[in-house]
Amino acid sequence: MNPTDVLGGHRIVPVVVLDDPAKADALGAALVQGGLPVAEATFRTPEAAAVLRRLALNDDLVVGAGTVLTERQVDEAIEAGARFVVSPGLSAAVVRRCQDAGVPVIPGVATPSEIMLALDLGLDTVKFFPAEANGGLSTIKALAAAFPQVRFMPTGGITVDTAPTYLAHPSVAAVGGSWMVAGDLLKAGRWDDVAAKCAASTALYAPDLQGATA
Repeated sequence: MNPTDVLGGHRIVPVVVLDDPAKADALGAALVQGGLPVAEATFRTPEAAAVLRRLALNDDLVVGAGTVLTERQVDEAIEAGARFVVSPGLSAAVVRRCQDAGVPVIPGVATPSEIMLALDLGLDTVKFFPAEANGGLSTIKALAAAFPQVRFMPTGGITVDTAPTYLAHPSVAAVGGSWMVAGDLLKAGRWDDVAAKCAASTALYAPDLQGATA
C-alpha cells in the first residue's frame, strides 16, 4: 500500500507528542470528532509505545509511529498497532524492516542524495524535514522538478497559516503539523479545542477529501 493511501484521503497528519497514555483515549476521540482521524504518535517520550497502543484501540483512528530511529522501534511500533511509520531521516535498516513487515514507511529527506537513496529502496513518498528550516516550499519545488515521480510530506515548522500553500503544490501528498495537538492543549486536556482545530484544519483540503471519498 502506498503510504498516503493508508491516510484515507486526509492530507494533514497531526504529529502527537504525548507522555501520558491515560489521555490517549480522549485525544483519539477529539481527533475523530474533529474529522481528522489520523495520528502520528512520536517516539519522543518513554511512554510513546503505550500511547500508540491506546490510540490504536480506536477503530475510527489511523495511527502511525513517528520519530522512529531504529529497527527495534519499528518492531515496538508495529506490535503496538502502528499502521504506518515515519522517520526524521533515511535509515535503510528502518525502511527494510518496515518493508519486510508490510508496513508503509515515510523516511525523512532534505537533499537530492537522500531522495535518490529512497528511490533505490523502492520508495516514492518521503517526508521533507525539517521543512521550514530547509527552505520550505521553494526547496520542495526545486526538488520536485528534479524528481517528478516523488511525493512529499513536509513536516517541521508548518502552521495552519502556511499549510495551504504546501497543500496546493501537486508534489505534496500531505503535511505533518502539531498546531491542532499542541502540547499546551494536550497537557490541559482541552479536547474541545483539539476537535475544533482539527475541523478547521480539514477545511484546508476539504475539496480534495471530498473528491477522494465521492
